[in-house]
Amino acid sequence: MTVQDLLSGVYVIVDNSMAPQRSHEQLARAALDAGARVLQLRAKTLPRREVVEVGRRLRDMTRREGALFILNDLVDVALLLDADGVHLGQGDFPLSVARRIVGYRLMIGISTHDPEQAQAAARGGADYIGFGPVFATGSKQSDYEPTGLDALRAVAEGVRVPVVAIGGLTAARFGEVLEARATAGAFLSAVCAAPDVRQATADLVAIHRQRAARGPEA
Repeated sequence: MTVQDLLSGVYVIVDNSMAPQRSHEQLARAALDAGARVLQLRAKTLPRREVVEVGRRLRDMTRREGALFILNDLVDVALLLDADGVHLGQGDFPLSVARRIVGYRLMIGISTHDPEQAQAAARGGADYIGFGPVFATGSKQSDYEPTGLDALRAVAEGVRVPVVAIGGLTAARFGEVLEARATAGAFLSAVCAAPDVRQATADLVAIHRQRAARGPEA
């Protein structure tokens, strides 16, 4: 199975900063139960020791469910947890340095915000790229303007690695990013801040399955 196959569909960013009444574990469990098969742990406010503890529990959950587990930012902790991948922003470890550290034990995803960054990450050996914000988003502050669907399509058709659309995605917009040739859509607030996390995830999984059933040229 290729990286494209593994990453295809619903990519859930598990972050309880907008729903502190729910733990990372509760969010992850609901998303997995609904059919999500890619989880990224994003816990920027937690001390590193707690990230390790939470990460171990999510690693166990994802392993039992046959899902991918990706850690945001922390290359050394991702190795410690035997994660499937680590996701890095433009201000994090340079891709070349991260690759020297992890070799090919982990996938490396890189956040990109314009076509030049996307091409550079793909040429530099990223296993996949995140591209966005495609739409305006309130889940995190960004120095970048929304890219829009045309830019997403151009990037997805111009690189040879999977492209995960990110930023402002909702169930209503998921079909649009898939039609723009994104491999997957990354969801944070649309899942983690939803009244019913399981149902919100299930709705997204259903949209992807319906789109996949129509074929690549649909």
